Amino acid sequence: MTGLAALCYRNGTKVCWRSILKRLSPNDALFLFAESRETMMHVASMMPFTPPPDAGPDYLREIWQEIRKMRDVQPPWNQKLRSPNWLKSPFPAWVTDQQMDIDYHVRRSALPAPGGERELGVLVSRLHANPIDFSRPPWEMHIIEGLENGRFALYIKLHHALIDGFTGNRMLNRSLPTDPEDRDHPLFFSIKQPTRDRAPSELTPFERIAGRFKRQAEAAREVIEALGDVREALRGRPPGYPTDAVEAGIMAMPQAPNCILNGRIGRNRRFATQQYEVERLKTLARDVGGTLNDIVLAICAGALRRFLLEMHELPSMPLVAMLPVNIRPKDDPGGGNAVGTMFVSLGTDIEDPVGRLEAIMSSTRRSKTLLKGMSRDAIMQLSALMMAPSGVQTIAGLMGRVRPQFNLSISNVPGPEQPLYFRGSRLEAVYPLSIPIHGQALNITCQSYAGTLNFGFTGCRDTLPRLQRLAVYTGEALAELEASVRASRII
Repeated sequence: MTGLAALCYRNGTKVCWRSILKRLSPNDALFLFAESRETMMHVASMMPFTPPPDAGPDYLREIWQEIRKMRDVQPPWNQKLRSPNWLKSPFPAWVTDQQMDIDYHVRRSALPAPGGERELGVLVSRLHANPIDFSRPPWEMHIIEGLENGRFALYIKLHHALIDGFTGNRMLNRSLPTDPEDRDHPLFFSIKQPTRDRAPSELTPFERIAGRFKRQAEAAREVIEALGDVREALRGRPPGYPTDAVEAGIMAMPQAPNCILNGRIGRNRRFATQQYEVERLKTLARDVGGTLNDIVLAICAGALRRFLLEMHELPSMPLVAMLPVNIRPKDDPGGGNAVGTMFVSLGTDIEDPVGRLEAIMSSTRRSKTLLKGMSRDAIMQLSALMMAPSGVQTIAGLMGRVRPQFNLSISNVPGPEQPLYFRGSRLEAVYPLSIPIHGQALNITCQSYAGTLNFGFTGCRDTLPRLQRLAVYTGEALAELEASVRASRII
């Protein structure tokens, strides 16, 4: 038997094919259709660890051999595409891989001596430049040894169509224990994912479908009303006043400038990291009456301004950042992709750090005002409308060839608040790696962990060969902003 007929039998027993197939949502499918040689749509985490005092010379070898023997792989980690060439299937779906080969997915690597942070960054950059094998479940785990003092790192890569950042973060919380003595905790791919209990529905299928249409119609009405509010807010502005999303803080047509970040990219990657104490950033946020995200945007903007000035590539107009916004309820177990969108001016045309921060805070407040009170469905619809120009450019192959809708993406993902452990080794940090694409040569994602905020800078190697400088400049931008805020308060 081949094809769908073969899928209808499991261990010789006939089963319902609908229980095997899992259709991808439109959002998830978009990450597949955007996949190309240069724009690989996988995300990853790089996690360095400090081994326990009792770790022997064979500590990592024993861990690797333990993992190789594991056979209990839970969804979604055991799911692969029904058709690896998804372009031939207009309705892609996940199926269970009945011949899951864990030995392929979990790999062991070693750094050349001496294994410093630079060598680790070079290796992770190369790993992130390798495409996913879609004939298998789209994920990999690399155990990287050879760091100084016996330290090691895990690099875990997965395709964005399989899991979004919110879900991946939840899985990290569940897979690493807070007790250093817990050395038998199941690994992430062996943990059954929880689902929300749903009361049995008394509605007929027709009534359920009608209910979905009603919710979508109500969401559309919310979007129309919100856009009407924007029009009213912009009415009466002086001639020449920009009516784009940057100034309004909400719309889909921000006048992002042309920038070196927004050309065509190659397939190779650069990756850099930076880490800050959360309390330091929150203290600064309280001093200026802003939020943690405002400070994150401000230090990224300061670093970008200096970085581009040194390259003689700073546009005269402010850069525009796209901010993904998680719109799941707190008890949502995750799965698939559910994010909204905000567009924010980074004020990179402003030399004064405090003035730049004020411009950022003003822009974020306007964006939040629009989304406040909107339902999840409405936010999804509005976000789709806002991202439509980029979608059209992608489909038409124009990304990186025409003026961009925004210059880069900046994300902030909440992470574990307590220290976590892996077979007795303490997790030092969680550095996210994201997705550069044509027209977006740089992605900045940060994740909180145990009182720290960890920045991952992922860029195109050809466009940004000295990406580590940008990471260093965020630290200098933070110190400069703190000094400027103190000086302004004294004056």
